[in-house]
Amino acid sequence: MKIGITGGIGSGKSTVCKIFEILGVPVYYADDRAKWLMNNQPKLIEGVKSIFGSEAYHADGTLNRPFIADIVFNDKSKLEQLNALVHPVVHQDGVAWNEANTNAVYTIKEVAILFESGSYLTVDKVITVFAPKEIRIKRVLTRDNTTREAIEARMDKQISEEEKIERSDFVVYNDDEHSLIEQVLKIHREILSLTELDA
Repeated sequence: MKIGITGGIGSGKSTVCKIFEILGVPVYYADDRAKWLMNNQPKLIEGVKSIFGSEAYHADGTLNRPFIADIVFNDKSKLEQLNALVHPVVHQDGVAWNEANTNAVYTIKEVAILFESGSYLTVDKVITVFAPKEIRIKRVLTRDNTTREAIEARMDKQISEEEKIERSDFVVYNDDEHSLIEQVLKIHREILSLTELDA
C-alpha cells in the first residue's frame, strides 16, 4: 500500500515521517530527492539551465536555490516550466524507489504539494499533518533565515489546510496539544489492518 503524507510549510511533516521510520516504514522524501536530482541528474541540470541560464548553478556546480526561488516567486510561467521539468523526474525516481521497497507492508511518500502536483493520484491513502498558522510561522521563523511575509506568501501558494483535511484519509494534529506518537501509532495500526484486508 502506498501512503502520501502532506501538510503546509512548518506543519511538521518530517517529524511525523521520522516516527513512521522508527516503526520500520520506508519514507520517500520527494522535496529532498528533487533537490538531490537537480544537483546530480545531468539531463535535469541541463533543463534547469535552459530555463534559468547558467546562473542557476554556482561555480562549484551546486544549485543556486535563492536565484531560482527569486525568479519563480515572481514569474508564474517560469515556476510552471520548472515543475513540468522536475515533477516527471521525481515521479520516476519515486517509482524506482517503490519497486526497491516492495517487501515493505506499506510505504510513505512525503510531498509538500501532494494535491497541487497531482501526486495524490499515485497513492492509496493520504495523511495530512495539520498545525495552526501561528505555530507554523513560529516554527519556520526559528528554522529558516526568512521573514513572516515570505512565509505567508509561500502559504498562500498552497491549497488551504481545510481543503487538505477534507481530502485526506487521516489527519495528524501537530499543535503542541496532541501526542504525535499516539496519533502515528493509531494510524499505523489502521493502515496495517487495511493491508490485511487487502491481502
